[in-house]
Amino acid sequence: MKKIEGRLYLNGDEKIAIIASRFNHLVVDKLVEGARDAFVRHGGDDDSLDLILVPGAFELPFVLERLLGQGNYEGVCCLGAVIRGSTPHFDYVSAEATKGIANTTLKYGSAVSFGVLTTDSIEQAIERAGTKAGNKGFEAMCSLIELIDLYRHIGA
Repeated sequence: MKKIEGRLYLNGDEKIAIIASRFNHLVVDKLVEGARDAFVRHGGDDDSLDLILVPGAFELPFVLERLLGQGNYEGVCCLGAVIRGSTPHFDYVSAEATKGIANTTLKYGSAVSFGVLTTDSIEQAIERAGTKAGNKGFEAMCSLIELIDLYRHIGA
């Protein structure tokens, strides 16, 4: 059986974008730091990494659509934090951000990673942004790097 999988390896010439929401920036800023750290640790050139800020998680798919349509990036890492409140707003925003990112990714067939936290509390979000539960921004960038390498191997 032939096994094909991506590696956590960058050539150093990949152009990568991070799209991050400004809403809940206390958490998202830490996710961005983690993603940048993963990119550099795995061979990326800091000058090849662009950070694009959007108002909130709901806007992530709209900007992703524009970026993938332009074809200037080998991969895009989407980061945000949607924290449950006392209204159904959380359900709408998290569902639409998730569906929008997934549908846009399928439309273009590009390497995209999903690092949008959906938590019940600010404490849970902070835990996932670099304290008890690791940094999900770092993990999302690692997934993107592995996916880019896998696409190279399968000719996508």
